[in-house]
Amino acid sequence: MRTWSPSALREETSKDGMTRVYKSLVTNVCKEMSCYSDFPFQEDYPNFMKQEKFWHYLQEFAEHFDLLKYIQFKTTVCSVTKCPDFSVSGQWDVITETEDKKDRAVFDAVMVCTGHFLNPRLPLESFPGIHNFKGHILHSQEYKIPVGFQDKRVLVIGLGNTGGDIAVELSRTAAQVLLSTRTGAWVVGRSSHGGYPFNMMITRRCYNFIEQILPSCVLKWIQERQMNKIFNHENYGLSITKGKKSKIIVNDELPTCILCGSVTMKTSVKEFTETSALFEDGTVEENIDVVIFTTGYTFSFPFLEEPLKSLCSKKLFLYKKVFPSNLEKATLAIIGLISLKGSILSGTELQARWATRVFKGLCKLPPSQKLMADATKKEQLIKRNVIKDNSEDKLDYIPYLDDLAACIGTKPNVPLLFLKDPRLAWEVFFGPCTPYQYRLMGPGKWNGARNAILTQWDRTLKPLKTRVVHDSSKPASMSHYLKVWGTLVLLASLLLLCKSSLCFKLLWDKLQDRISPYQISIW
Repeated sequence: MRTWSPSALREETSKDGMTRVYKSLVTNVCKEMSCYSDFPFQEDYPNFMKQEKFWHYLQEFAEHFDLLKYIQFKTTVCSVTKCPDFSVSGQWDVITETEDKKDRAVFDAVMVCTGHFLNPRLPLESFPGIHNFKGHILHSQEYKIPVGFQDKRVLVIGLGNTGGDIAVELSRTAAQVLLSTRTGAWVVGRSSHGGYPFNMMITRRCYNFIEQILPSCVLKWIQERQMNKIFNHENYGLSITKGKKSKIIVNDELPTCILCGSVTMKTSVKEFTETSALFEDGTVEENIDVVIFTTGYTFSFPFLEEPLKSLCSKKLFLYKKVFPSNLEKATLAIIGLISLKGSILSGTELQARWATRVFKGLCKLPPSQKLMADATKKEQLIKRNVIKDNSEDKLDYIPYLDDLAACIGTKPNVPLLFLKDPRLAWEVFFGPCTPYQYRLMGPGKWNGARNAILTQWDRTLKPLKTRVVHDSSKPASMSHYLKVWGTLVLLASLLLLCKSSLCFKLLWDKLQDRISPYQISIW
């Protein structure tokens, strides 16, 4: 077996152990859904942006809140261990290294924010014959630009967001791209009905409410019908394999590439030879030059001591995916070790807000004995196949964020909002569930949250209106007619109610002399 990267890519290989991404990467969650809850993106920022633009936003956030003075860059954490008096103080002994110089310090609390994407996962043992393959093999982390792949036959293994993106990009230069998947996926675009960002159209409290009350079989049927509306996934070789978990990827071009033949969908690889791949459906693809594994990453906590290291690796033993269950003092939080059906930034922000309040003693957790007992019991039930292990599943966005927000005291009270501020309540319940909703009340309340919610569509449309065509003859939209119709129905209902009341009868008697019989009959 030979591993390989084109020379143009090798120059950009990570030397500091940090995860890198391909240059063409574009965010798949729109800006209004992925911003910090008290710091909206600038209105002229595109809804979906390249990595440089998003990096600028993070810099702007850090400068706005004067955070840079608290950050020590280029520092490696070597170890995080409990202090001898941990059961009393809850403190941690931390050893770090900066420019070959080690330093030791004691911290009152620690937040581990390494996330999922730490070590590239290259499951070569799962592919018989891979060691005999004479072509080039690399992990998606090594891929940066399509230079060096011209006229190559490329096999991409793994259909996630990364696999889809790389397959589409290489299809423009490679002779042929084969995309292998063992599960399939639902493919959605960044834009939805009317051209609005997909995330803003589907991530709404009203839809979440419906999902909670509908039977799962009905909900699945509705979702599959919606997914297949634009194109039939089965016809494109993308449908979910029976018995496999459903997953969604965001890719605007993959269906078109399949339609044009520049990307060919394949089943999972059964075996490799020196130059070819045999697939599970019995087909063989010859003369493969490059194999790219887009098989994700593994996470670990090498700086933690046992048994805490092993415990934190089991998400089952993390209370609400944040706090290790075995600590008598809740002064360690794992931030970002989640898969979320929505913006990971919104989830990690709420995790961090909750963690800091727990550290301060403003929020309480159940006793560690109870947390360990509950987690151990669940683990035993999973081993006995009584319940399914869903610890690796993607979390539902609104329920998880609401759960964290309830712990903090920042979950929006929608019924109360309808009484106090109907206009805002309407946007909160029927509009997109943007992060600003978790700044409307409670600790950390932001006075600009209401305005941010009411102007979120302005910021969404602003970068699109670079060419405005003024056309006075343009007919009113259907939504305009519906609003007018709804208003007329409401007024008519009110009039009918009033007409039956005594006060209206008196008024009616007085008005009869001033209104013509024709007008009365029309009314």
